Amino acid sequence: MTDLLVKLYDLPDVGPCLAALADQDIVVRRAMASEQRLVVGWVQKVFGDGWAAECNVAFSRQPLACMISVSGGRMTGFACHDSTCLNFFGPIGIDPAFRHKGIGQALLLATLNDMAHAGYAYAIIGGAGPMTFFENCVGAFPIPGSTPGIYRPPIKKT
Repeated sequence: MTDLLVKLYDLPDVGPCLAALADQDIVVRRAMASEQRLVVGWVQKVFGDGWAAECNVAFSRQPLACMISVSGGRMTGFACHDSTCLNFFGPIGIDPAFRHKGIGQALLLATLNDMAHAGYAYAIIGGAGPMTFFENCVGAFPIPGSTPGIYRPPIKKT
């Protein structure tokens, strides 16, 4: 899959997204260290070992590089950065029962803004799945020659 590039100095305002979610009793915020096991466990259950490992790395950053969405005390989504490589956004995942509510866009913008505040001017979205989502939300564009990128076939369990 192709990598995408995002200009962090030209991001849409995350405020309206957060306000729309607040009206639905959904909060987007930075995860806390005390939530590591719960968050990583949820990611593993819903999205698998690979994304859980990347999420775990995000908890080793300071400040934590994992944003979460919560509704009624329940995890509804997550997004990380600086996990696979420095300056990489992702992974991002939304609970299937909570998709199409704007959570993905809010997590994406909150996380990319966090990267911008850390001093990055651009972010790489490695091996982007739904490219049109990233293109529409933040104007991401393909990086020529980035397929297959850094993601190689994983080692096999023995």
